[in-house]
Amino acid sequence: MIARQDDEETPLLQRPTTRTPLPWDQFWIILFLQVSDPLSRQTLAPFVPQLVRDIGVTHGDESQVGHYVGILESTYYAAHVLTIFHWSQLSDHIGRKPVILVSLLAISVSMLSFGLSKTFVVLMVRSVRAVCGAFDGSNGVIINIVMDITDVTNMPKAFAYVQIPWMIAKIVGPLIGGSLSRPADRFPDIFGRSELLKTYPYLLPCSISTIFVSIAWLVAYFCLKESVSTRTSLWELIKGGSFRQSYQKPHQPSSDVLVNPREANPGRVQSKPLPLRALLTPKVLTVTASYATAALFHMAFSSVLPVFYATSIELGGLSLDPPRIGVILAAQGAAHGIFQLLFYARLHDHFGARAVQIAGVSSGIPIVILFPVINALARSHGIGLAVWLCVAIQLSLTISLIMCFPTLPSFVKAAAPNRASLGATNGIAQMFAAVARVIGPASAASVFSYSMQEGHDAWLVYYFLTAIACLAVGVSLLLPRDPRVWEDLQ
Repeated sequence: MIARQDDEETPLLQRPTTRTPLPWDQFWIILFLQVSDPLSRQTLAPFVPQLVRDIGVTHGDESQVGHYVGILESTYYAAHVLTIFHWSQLSDHIGRKPVILVSLLAISVSMLSFGLSKTFVVLMVRSVRAVCGAFDGSNGVIINIVMDITDVTNMPKAFAYVQIPWMIAKIVGPLIGGSLSRPADRFPDIFGRSELLKTYPYLLPCSISTIFVSIAWLVAYFCLKESVSTRTSLWELIKGGSFRQSYQKPHQPSSDVLVNPREANPGRVQSKPLPLRALLTPKVLTVTASYATAALFHMAFSSVLPVFYATSIELGGLSLDPPRIGVILAAQGAAHGIFQLLFYARLHDHFGARAVQIAGVSSGIPIVILFPVINALARSHGIGLAVWLCVAIQLSLTISLIMCFPTLPSFVKAAAPNRASLGATNGIAQMFAAVARVIGPASAASVFSYSMQEGHDAWLVYYFLTAIACLAVGVSLLLPRDPRVWEDLQ
């Protein structure tokens, strides 16, 4: 139950009486651009295991397929961890638009090279996994733009819409990758004469994704407005050898810039980006810890869920086949998107950001408890109505969990020491969240496998997940009742 937030701090805040309309002339462009990265990743998902088999890196050992697929994914997240902060920080200096254009160009080139790759080393290093991970600053910078052009009255509504591109990508991407891979074999009447598609059987779905990202690049180049008011040229940064000179030199203001009218006061807009050390304030560290712990639990749970469904009932799972698992996960994704779009902004306005955040991470505890309950019911009564009811309850609770992530940007924006350092502040939070996304799946999957072995405590993985959920709840309690409390104290 979410408790409504009314406290002694509330009267001190200057709360706008009217909601600022979303700048739809730019916001629809932002939503369109955000489809690019998840679409490229989801396009690869259906055929990557078969591609790993085809290039022969496993030498016919079927048990190694998952291992090499995991290496490709780890390469992506490792590169992402190393670069996400620097892309966000760079966007504070040269602007958001140039960073997005570079990122989209790199993604389109890497997707095309993925379809033309014939060795595992090229797949891992030279093409989409490493390059997409390294250039995945686009999504973080797009979030920066959303924070730039919104205020406390319309940010919840904006982040409710942000889920739509991800939902579209999760639906369309697998359809492209699954239906258009190996087209010469699947559609011989249409593609059977193409030697190119016979030599590179995964080029067609990668090309479709490349075309979409290329269109997104053109839309960004011609239609996207800059949202950073004062910028330093890239040449000045290169001449200085680092960002230090840009902290000392005044930035050049730009008139062709999209700035939220409520926040367009000279004091904040003309501020300059701060160095990393100056960004590590208690506020930034608090919201970063909340971001990281929420991401850690979400990724750990998400990695255990399909494994639990596929594991036999005797070993502690549910013995579901892949088609059923796919339907369940697809329904879950659709429910997340629809619920967030329809109800997130209302819940945020009614109960407050902190209450939604705490309720979300707290839902992780009953989510974990339901794992052994579902297995116990399946052991006793088989997979019947009681089991499906508990599965439905568990998946319904994940809706609350997923709403943590649109809530956190409002705290990031409030924690930023100044407006000019908003990108770098978000980059810090995104970097540690990315680290959590690397650690979460690997650690949870390992603990799950260990707990399933004979002689070990079968509940060990649930103790592990519960501990992470409790840690996330504890960190969320450190957040202020309203993000505007932090802004009011600056």
